[in-house]
Amino acid sequence: MRVITGVAKGRRLITLEGADVVRPTSEKVKEAIFSAIQFDIEGRRVLDLFGGSGQLGIEALSRGAQSAVFVDASRDAVKVIKQNLASTGLNSVAEVFNCDYSSFLARCTKSFDIIFLDPPYKSGVLVDALEKSVKVLSDFGTVFCEHPINSDLPENVGACSVKKTYKFGSIAVTMYKKDINNE
Repeated sequence: MRVITGVAKGRRLITLEGADVVRPTSEKVKEAIFSAIQFDIEGRRVLDLFGGSGQLGIEALSRGAQSAVFVDASRDAVKVIKQNLASTGLNSVAEVFNCDYSSFLARCTKSFDIIFLDPPYKSGVLVDALEKSVKVLSDFGTVFCEHPINSDLPENVGACSVKKTYKFGSIAVTMYKKDINNE
């Protein structure tokens, strides 16, 4: 894995070993996500809720996001995220939390402009994480959900609705946008 562009362009990122431990977002999927928001990243607040290696939040920071919060329940993943932030020089604009998504969101007082949700596919928590995370989404914010292509996701969640689903073989990324006119 590497950072595609921005101030940390080309930097290699480490990940936890083993397919059962972490399933990093592929380069192709990451490029599609960032193509969709390429003009909406600068100065934004980002939440990488199932951080893993931190690659999505780090890519956003590299492209000019104001700040990023990384959350992962795994201590090993948190260590990897911190190492990747240090190696890219982006740790001064990041916060890393070692806790599960639900407890983080329950006590979160911040709002975010871009939220990345990429939980372990077999965990079954994506819809719950989506429903809880839209409560901390800023006006006109965007949520990206990476999931198996055959997943059933709701068309609307709170004031958010599906704007586009990108398909990559057996993987899909669904983009939700908040529209304050729908509240």
